[in-house]
Amino acid sequence: MAPSSHHQFDVLIVGSGLAGLSAALHLAPTHRVAVLTKRDLSDGSSGYAQGGIAAVMAAGDSFESHVQDTLVAGAGLCDPVATRFVIEHAPENIRWLQQLGVPFSLEGGQLHLTREGGHSERRIVHATDATGAAVQDTLMAKVRATANITLFEHHMLVDLITSAKLGLDGQRCLGLYALNEVTDVVDTFSAPHTILATGGAGKVYLYTTNPDTATGDGIAAAWRAGCRVGNMEFIQFHPTCLYHPDAKSFLISEAVRGEGGKLILPDGTRFMPAHDARAELAPRDVVARAIDFEMKKRGLDCVYLDISHQPKEFLLEHFPTIYARCLELGIDIAKRPIPVVPAAHYTCGGVVVDLAGRTDLAGLYAVGEASYTGLHGANRLASNSLLECMVYARAATQAIQQETAQAVPALPAWDDSRVTDADECVVISHNWDELRRFMWDYVGIVRTNKRLERAAHRIELLRSEIQEFYSSFHVTRDLLELRNLVQVADLIVRSAQSRHESRGLHFSRDYPATEAAARPTILVP
Repeated sequence: MAPSSHHQFDVLIVGSGLAGLSAALHLAPTHRVAVLTKRDLSDGSSGYAQGGIAAVMAAGDSFESHVQDTLVAGAGLCDPVATRFVIEHAPENIRWLQQLGVPFSLEGGQLHLTREGGHSERRIVHATDATGAAVQDTLMAKVRATANITLFEHHMLVDLITSAKLGLDGQRCLGLYALNEVTDVVDTFSAPHTILATGGAGKVYLYTTNPDTATGDGIAAAWRAGCRVGNMEFIQFHPTCLYHPDAKSFLISEAVRGEGGKLILPDGTRFMPAHDARAELAPRDVVARAIDFEMKKRGLDCVYLDISHQPKEFLLEHFPTIYARCLELGIDIAKRPIPVVPAAHYTCGGVVVDLAGRTDLAGLYAVGEASYTGLHGANRLASNSLLECMVYARAATQAIQQETAQAVPALPAWDDSRVTDADECVVISHNWDELRRFMWDYVGIVRTNKRLERAAHRIELLRSEIQEFYSSFHVTRDLLELRNLVQVADLIVRSAQSRHESRGLHFSRDYPATEAAARPTILVP
C-alpha cells in the first residue's frame, strides 16, 4: 500500500459542478485552491442540467416578478431575503458566464429566453437543451488552464477534520480526509477554508435523474461535524423522466412543456387541466403528483409527453439532445409521444448557511445543492438551481477573500490500523439496493406516518450494520457512499416525520391540509 499524503492549501473545494468550479475560478487570483472530486471532473450533476438558468434579462421582466414566482413555487417557505439576494444577482452572473465564453442560445444577436413551469415570463437563459454541459465544459477548460487551481480527481471525501475532533479549543473546520482511489490510501488535506459543493442526494432513491455521484456526501459530512441541516423532507421529483429500460433515468427537460408539450394518457387524453388550472405549466410538485395519481389510479407503467405537433426543425433547434437520445431508443419525438415517469431530481434542503454560504462551523462553507439557503422553500422553481450555485459561490469566495486566514495546526494522518482485509462488497451492494428501494416505496411522492415509521426502522438497522463495517474494514467509495446515503435518508425521514401538514413537495395522506404558518424544518445534531 502506498504511503498517505498530506496536502496544504488556502482553500479546499469538494465537488466539481458549477458551484465548485465557479468558486475555484473566483478564488484563483488570490488563493491556492484544491478542487477534489470523487470521480472525473465532469461527473457531477451540473453537466446533466438541460433547461437553463433563470435570470431577469428581458425589458418586460422584473426582479419582483421572478421573486413572486419563486415564492409561489416555494409554497410559503422561501426565505424572502435570500430569494431577493439570489435573483438580483442573476444578471451579473449570466454576464460572467458570457465573458467566459459559454455558448448560450441567441436569437437576433440577443440571448434567447425560454419559459418553464412556474415562471410567468420567458427568463430561462439556455444553450439549446444542454445548458449544464455547455457551462460545465467552459468552466472545466478554464479551471484546467488556471495555475493556482490544483485538481484532485478520484478523491472521495471521508470526513471533515474539526478542532473539536482533535481536542482543540474552538469550533472550526481545519481540513478533511479523502480516499485517493488511485493509491487506495486516505490522504490528509488542510486549509483555513473548506467549501462543500458536493451536490444533492438523489441516489437515495431507486429512480432518479441524478448521476451516480449524488450521494449526499457533503450534507452527511457536515452533519457529522456538527452543522445543522434544513428542509430535508423536500425532495423534488422531476415529473418527466424518460421511461425506457435502456435510458438510465434520462431527463426530459421542463422546457419541452414550456414550448407546448402536453401530458397525455395512453389513449391520448390530456389530464393536467383536471389537476391544475396551469395545466402542464404548473410547478413540478403539482405535475409529479398528478402523474403519480394517474399512474396509480389506472395501473399504468408511465404516461406520455407529446410535443409532436411542433415541426421537426423546431425540435432539432430547441431540443437536439433530447431528440437524438430518444431517436437512439427508437422514439421519434416529431412523430410520437415520449413515455415518461417521475423520478427523484433535486434536494431542496441541505446544510444551513447564511447569505455568504457560511455553515455553523467556522471555516466551512456550503454552496449549491448541498446547502439550504432558503431560496427553494418547499419546492424549487425550475432553473433557479444553477443560478443559486453561481450566486452563492461568488458570495462565499468574497467572504473568504475578506477574512484573515487562521493558521491550521498540524493534522494527524488517517488511522488505518484498525482495519481488516475482509471483503464485504456483496453486503454493501445489497444494503445499497435495499435502502434505495424502501426509500422509493415509503418516502416518495406521497407519504404516510406508517410508511415513514417503516423506513425509520429499516434505516436504524442499516446504520448499525454500516457502523460495524466502517469501524472494522478499509474504507471504499461504496462503503463511504452507503454510509452517507443512510445518514441522509435518516435526515429526510426525521424531517418528514416532524412536518404535520402537506406543503410543496411533502405530501402526507395523514396530514393533507396546509398549516397557516409556514415553518422550515431545522435539525440540530
